[in-house]
Amino acid sequence: MSNFAYTIGFFPSLSSLTLKPLKIPRKPLTSTTTSASSPKTLTLTCTSTPSDRKPKSKSRKKSSYGTSRRSILKKTFNQEQVTFNFPVPDDPHVGIIGGGMAGLVCALSLEKRGLKSTVFDTGIHGLGGRMGTRIIDPQPLIFDHAAQFFTVSDPQFAELVDCWLEKGLVRQWHGTIGELEAGGQFIPLPSSPPKYIGVNGMRPLADSLLSQTCMVNVVRPCWISRLEPFNGMWHLSENGKPRGQFDAIVIAHNGKCANRLLASSGLPLIARQMKKLDLSSIWALLAAFEDPLPIPSGAPPFEGAFVKGVDSVSWIGNNSMKLFSKSNGPHCWTIFSTAAFGKRNKVPQENIRNATAKKVKTAMLEGVEAALGLPKSSLQMPFYTWVQLWGAALPTNTPGIPCIFDPQGRAGICGDWLLGSNLESAALSGMALANNIADYMESGGARPQDFAVGLDTQFKPLQAHDIGQFLGLDSVGKRTNLEAFQLIS
Repeated sequence: MSNFAYTIGFFPSLSSLTLKPLKIPRKPLTSTTTSASSPKTLTLTCTSTPSDRKPKSKSRKKSSYGTSRRSILKKTFNQEQVTFNFPVPDDPHVGIIGGGMAGLVCALSLEKRGLKSTVFDTGIHGLGGRMGTRIIDPQPLIFDHAAQFFTVSDPQFAELVDCWLEKGLVRQWHGTIGELEAGGQFIPLPSSPPKYIGVNGMRPLADSLLSQTCMVNVVRPCWISRLEPFNGMWHLSENGKPRGQFDAIVIAHNGKCANRLLASSGLPLIARQMKKLDLSSIWALLAAFEDPLPIPSGAPPFEGAFVKGVDSVSWIGNNSMKLFSKSNGPHCWTIFSTAAFGKRNKVPQENIRNATAKKVKTAMLEGVEAALGLPKSSLQMPFYTWVQLWGAALPTNTPGIPCIFDPQGRAGICGDWLLGSNLESAALSGMALANNIADYMESGGARPQDFAVGLDTQFKPLQAHDIGQFLGLDSVGKRTNLEAFQLIS
């Protein structure tokens, strides 16, 4: 890797992480549910299907999961804690909810440890979550409409990136990026640390992660709506349709959907941690122009800029130049709003009205005009536009730990928000949770308390640019120790 701090020779091969098949002695079949607000333990002796809730014992309470009319918050804090005492099987199967970077790397890392998994993802066009790339035919127009690039600082992630480089999936981005002050003042950012992009956009990188696996199954599009602990396993369903039974589960997404999923799952310790997470909202505008946008006087031709001093815009990036070095033909720009603009204009992202989309598009194009220092109403009109709201875009606080795992409930969480807000953090989180689950499974679950992670860790504010963070990109000549520049990941 050119100008890269880590080379593949410095790290053990990924294949060296593979363990022999797990042989865990079986234990008596028991499962308990403990109230989060009471030490009382209820013994469950379930042999029927999850839909048959009739108690087999007078000592068993009827499950109230999902039936209460109370708020999600109240259910979260009052639900009973599930405790699995069933033995760990010889060939455990892990269910992973979310197919972004964290979930995919978690699945890949589990396979390296000899564990099979199934990844459930809501993506219609492909995997990747916020590693999305939108392709509009017939030109085609190509936009990275979430993560724009990534950097590398950790040896474990460096090893993975080296593999991507060898396969030609990513390359170093040499284009000029910088900070663009309102009025057109452009300050280039240094070339170090190196910045990397997917060769054909970010989504193909996500799709390739599991291209050579044999122990990972992918189900999409699928929106898991319910988790039920039953008979020593987790039963997942999508609007009443069974989606499989698993010995452990991973939540690899966040926001209101994750909160609803956890609110009646029997995992109050994990649910309480997730409820602490505060997320910003960011609008993305994809805009294709026939001609290049005018460059501010004295500025070099740039491919991306972090915008400062403009209320409606925090980033503009030229996908056509970044991906294909195209100076002619359509110019496909990705434009992100500020978090403040996203908050003021937040709507249900599944139902964006035309009037809202028009209002957001107009305000963001005016913001681009102001950032470039152009006279009002002089910006050329794009011939194609698309607006999208990332309602749970970026964390504003973080526990600063790689993962969360509840061994009693055999459930964990991974995601970029646990460490920061970038692709590297997402990958490291997925690796960490996979290894913790594999260690727990290998132990047979004899001492679950030894594998609990992050269940009471406090959150701290996360200082970052509105579109993410990573260290090292300080303005040339200013060196103001700006932290914050990894795009939505």
